[in-house]
Amino acid sequence: MADWDRLADEAGARYEDGRARLPDDPDQRQRQLTRMGNAAGAAGLCGLMAGGDGGEWFARAAEAYRRSWEHAPPGSWGRPIGAIKARILAGDWPGAADDARWALEVGAAESESPSGRYAAALAFGVLGDWESMRVAADFARTHEAFPGEVADALAFVAAEDVVGYVEAVEAVLESFETRDEYLEGIPAADTVLVLQALAATRGMATELESPLLPPPR
Repeated sequence: MADWDRLADEAGARYEDGRARLPDDPDQRQRQLTRMGNAAGAAGLCGLMAGGDGGEWFARAAEAYRRSWEHAPPGSWGRPIGAIKARILAGDWPGAADDARWALEVGAAESESPSGRYAAALAFGVLGDWESMRVAADFARTHEAFPGEVADALAFVAAEDVVGYVEAVEAVLESFETRDEYLEGIPAADTVLVLQALAATRGMATELESPLLPPPR
């Protein structure tokens, strides 16, 4: 079993170190802010996995991702994705809605990138625009470079296809369980948690068990 307290302390230290050394150069600054978002998100995940909520760390992650967007290269859709996911993981639905509207304002739904459309699908899901969510997810699922099971799960949530969703989210979980490496070294299926939270808003969340998921509350 992972030592969640130690991992949280290490992630928190990376965040604080980054905050103390934010460079003035815009390009270096946006990169550092992204690293801070990753570290704060990791600390939040450790909190969830330890049975807590990680809310404060997820809020810092979302703020860092959003700040990093200002000088990020075009098509840096990982920032809006990270911000929305962090708000959802924190259970902060008003904050998620704010970041969802921001993602759409900066063009996620018009992007030709599957990652951009993934950001749009998450945003529309948070806002309850299910038809637009389905369209964005369908765009992402047609690209081989994008994880098809994730886009499938989002499309099935949008369509209220419970059977399809269960199969897709189980496939996403399996993809996490067969990995050798995790973002920031945190063995947790964060995307599954986000999908389950969106599915829960439609009464579609399913029971899943895995060492990569938090303990039941």
